[in-house]
Amino acid sequence: MTEQPTYTIRRELRDGDEAVVKAIVTSTGFFTPEEIDIAVELVAERRSNGDASGYHFLFLDDAERTVGYVCHGPIAGTESSYDLYWIAVDNTLRGQGHGKRLLIETERDIALAKGQRIYVDTSSRAAYMPTRAFYERSGYHVAAELPDFYAPQDGKVIFCKLLVVG
Repeated sequence: MTEQPTYTIRRELRDGDEAVVKAIVTSTGFFTPEEIDIAVELVAERRSNGDASGYHFLFLDDAERTVGYVCHGPIAGTESSYDLYWIAVDNTLRGQGHGKRLLIETERDIALAKGQRIYVDTSSRAAYMPTRAFYERSGYHVAAELPDFYAPQDGKVIFCKLLVVG
């Protein structure tokens, strides 16, 4: 019987996390080179400016490597709304509950920071149907749809979840 790996959540950046994020996001096959560069830039921004960057990270690590991550942050000019900028799991490990675990931990962190709403943007393209279903299963609802936002036939779907703050 093969022993299952133990996964831990990490909230601090390590040297090399830019390359880790790039590898994870690239492995999904969903994102353009420009989008991948943006994901990496957010790590660099956090490294340079700390909390002032507005970007917060959670990483899911096993004993050997980082297998997934989340980037989120408060929305400037709001009292208690947050954006979920990125959530990605290495493509070889998708469908095993790692994304759900990262999302639950992120929601917990946001609630502890007195956040009440989380917004997530994603594409309306058919390839993103599993992504949209993931958010719906996780209690998010479609708050808005913007047709042709990213490109013709590629709209933006904005999901929202209200958190119970107690």
